Amino acid sequence: MLNNIEPKKIWECFYALTQIPRPSGHTQQVQQFLVNYGKSLGLETFQDEIGNVFIRKPASPGMENHPGVILQGHMDMVPQKNSDKQFDFTRDAIQAYIEDNGAWVTADGTTLGADNGIGVATAMAILADKDAVHPPLEAFFTVDEETGMYGAFDLKGGILQGKTLLNLDSETEGELYVGCAGGVDTTATFDYQPVDVEEGDIALRIDLKGCKGGHSGCDIHLQRANSIKLLFRLLKTAVAEYEARLVCVEGGSLRNAIPREASAIVTIPADGREDFERFVEDTESLFVREYDGVEDALEISLTEVECPKQQMPEDVQDFLIHAITLCPHGVYRMIPEMPDIVETSNNVAMIKTEANKVTVFCLTRSSVESRKEELQEIIHSAFALAGADVQFSGSYPGWKPNFHSHILETMQQVYRREFGKDPRVVTIHAGLECGIIGRNYPGMDMISFGPTIEHPHSPDERVNIETVQKMYAFLLATLKEL
Repeated sequence: MLNNIEPKKIWECFYALTQIPRPSGHTQQVQQFLVNYGKSLGLETFQDEIGNVFIRKPASPGMENHPGVILQGHMDMVPQKNSDKQFDFTRDAIQAYIEDNGAWVTADGTTLGADNGIGVATAMAILADKDAVHPPLEAFFTVDEETGMYGAFDLKGGILQGKTLLNLDSETEGELYVGCAGGVDTTATFDYQPVDVEEGDIALRIDLKGCKGGHSGCDIHLQRANSIKLLFRLLKTAVAEYEARLVCVEGGSLRNAIPREASAIVTIPADGREDFERFVEDTESLFVREYDGVEDALEISLTEVECPKQQMPEDVQDFLIHAITLCPHGVYRMIPEMPDIVETSNNVAMIKTEANKVTVFCLTRSSVESRKEELQEIIHSAFALAGADVQFSGSYPGWKPNFHSHILETMQQVYRREFGKDPRVVTIHAGLECGIIGRNYPGMDMISFGPTIEHPHSPDERVNIETVQKMYAFLLATLKEL
């Protein structure tokens, strides 16, 4: 069905991408697919050492002497699925389908990969479009953007020839992005030696699930529930009032996705089970009331499991609970000059227990470097005071807006002419590769735009068909103008 949507070439390419497993860290197949695609068109095609793919298309007749343009996107996708969905992102094809009377494309129980598959497919369509009028073109596809922007970080100078870069990785049609947030990862590790479980205790598994989750940049302002933070609210009371002891805890799956599910195994005295069950039911009701109108499927379940022989030491358990409780999650500050845009935020993204240690992962974002560092130090203090080993990694710069750039002025004029209204010029709280690319290619004139994609980084991800058509028409008109 996707192959029958207009523009057909975009949807043919996107469908082909859905059939290729391409989560971050597993992009070898899609790399080869893109290389083969470029060569099948008779275009200059090559890769760099990290696996980024470059395809060059000569200018249309008469435009050979115009400055070159780069179409840029990333080939990997975020692997998120519903807990009841049997799916292996390293082997299985995405099960995409059309919904809402032909208005949207989504996937069955998993992320769709429109982020950034639609951007990649759009560049592929331009490469194949013999009627497109354009200056010299370079399509530049990066690897592993979602887990650390490694393709952009390892891009060497001297490869890209164009002077204008069109990033195709934005998610609201009608908006032109001229800046983005930078980010940094936090990893806090608690090492411990397990202790014996008290005789007569039973073990219960607590599962908190059904949260919407979403993109930790684009959706952080929507006040959605963080499954890890909610679970630890429950655990704090469970330990203080019901003699619960923590065995292990798991939650989240990616740093850049708001965690949708979290679980813990606790032990309690056997004679306290009935009271504990009522407490969990009451907590579920409380959370449902608190998130009324925001979360419509939040639930907590309790299951008895085989009692383990060992559990976390009480002091480590308490320090961990205090640290998670104290660690900020969500919006920290809005941009004063643009009060509807987030400036600084943190996502308490993942927690996992393994081999006598429990590890917490956060992603902090900000468009102001000093604010990023401020929040980074707050998070460091929360975990360091609790005795954790705290490490920072993967820091990347933001992209400072240039409101007087040539490409911005050109695209504003083209959008106004084609659609009869002005586009919004905004910055985005998500991380885009433009800031990193600009560091290696000073003076590169850059902008980011795309169709409307809802709920990226979650199994509810979907892309609006009409806006893909509009984006392609806008891109063709822009290239002709340039």
